[in-house]
Amino acid sequence: MAFPVLPPYTKCDLAIQDRFAQLDQGGKVMAEYIWVGGKGELRCKTKTLDAPPKSVDDLPIWNFDGSSTEQAPGEDSEVLLKPCAIYKDPFRPGSPNILVLCDCYKPDPDGPRGLGAPIPTNTRVYANQIMDKVASHEPWFGIEQEYTLFEPDKKTPYGWPKDGEPGPQGPYYCSIGTENAFGRAVVEAHYKACLYAGINISGINGEVMPGQWEYQVGPCTGIASGDQLLASRYLLIRVCEQYGVVVSFDPKPIPGDWNGAGC
Repeated sequence: MAFPVLPPYTKCDLAIQDRFAQLDQGGKVMAEYIWVGGKGELRCKTKTLDAPPKSVDDLPIWNFDGSSTEQAPGEDSEVLLKPCAIYKDPFRPGSPNILVLCDCYKPDPDGPRGLGAPIPTNTRVYANQIMDKVASHEPWFGIEQEYTLFEPDKKTPYGWPKDGEPGPQGPYYCSIGTENAFGRAVVEAHYKACLYAGINISGINGEVMPGQWEYQVGPCTGIASGDQLLASRYLLIRVCEQYGVVVSFDPKPIPGDWNGAGC
């Protein structure tokens, strides 16, 4: 059975976009600010810089409308973005464009750089305090991130028959072949995007359920582990956006005797 046509009905041609991506930027830098939204989702917006930053401290504080992300009330909606980590931008190569991972604060004109208290969804600030206390021990972390690819309907795992199920689990783990490995193009593109960005991605493999994959981030020291994991998820979501598929980090995306996806 053919899939119903889902919006957007007119698909954007990435080859056309690429023509404009080759244009000179006149020395400017495109900085993609990324943060965690009110429900744990990732959000982003782009800022033009006059020159490449030498460090994360050179990047300006920015802001967004927190009432649109469920992170602030409508009558007092400004939330500030404090840059925390910089990565190369694989979606805008050829110029020193960057991805900027941020955490979120309330505004306070009397605070340092105008920053007030961290907003409730900013758990990074507390994790970083712990990492600073144990920095002399150089804590190392390695994280496995499993995920499941879906068709745009967000109900059908990639490679599964519509309104049905594939053959039982067994041949899909670390598999090869058209009949077993579904979505490798996404996986390979994400792998290269992470390497280009500077993410310490240490490997990939197919997982037990068809349409399910895994990658590993690390070893990383301290807060860099969480930062790189979030940046790698952002890259994966963006890669899937270009391929027209959906990625889920749900730990149990399909009920029944099907493998879960952990982190």
